[in-house]
Amino acid sequence: MARRTFSRAELESFRDAEVPDLLPTAPDEPLRLLFVGINPGLWTAATSTHFAHPGNRFYPALLKGGVIERPIDPANGMTDEDRAMMRERGIGITNLVRRATVKASELTAAELREGGAALTTLVTQRAPRVVAVAGITAYRTAFGQPKAVQGRQPEDLAGAELWVVPNPSGLNAHETVATLADAYREVAEAAGIVSPG
Repeated sequence: MARRTFSRAELESFRDAEVPDLLPTAPDEPLRLLFVGINPGLWTAATSTHFAHPGNRFYPALLKGGVIERPIDPANGMTDEDRAMMRERGIGITNLVRRATVKASELTAAELREGGAALTTLVTQRAPRVVAVAGITAYRTAFGQPKAVQGRQPEDLAGAELWVVPNPSGLNAHETVATLADAYREVAEAAGIVSPG
């Protein structure tokens, strides 16, 4: 299938739009691992699919790390089969801030703090085993932890193991698909989705 393209005007029309969380819906589908993005980009909003921008390395890193077993190309929007696979594996996706922007730097500190509180409520309700926030700077602001570092955090979040993992955006030049894959596999191991090793 040819990759969909959007004009700048089309993408701009999705500014401030919201993207639904990807969460298990059936009673027998437990939520083991909840990935938390900062907020949707415009391409994500346009396709209603988390981490959908063609330059984003989230799904390639999940595949390389063995967290998912087949490729997902989200640029045109996830298929029903893609969503079902994620749910069956116990993987959910949400965001700290719901509104779409061009860049996460457009968000205010107050929005991020409100997002941290909302995430705590969601985790209390859905009880994932592991929560993985993708972005250290946003995490520090959202949870008032200015000295936090990536990795397992010393305190849990509403009963869930709390981790901070690298942001998969193409703008995060410090990371590669391989380094992202290692980080995402580590949290998937903690969540019991993949076996250690």
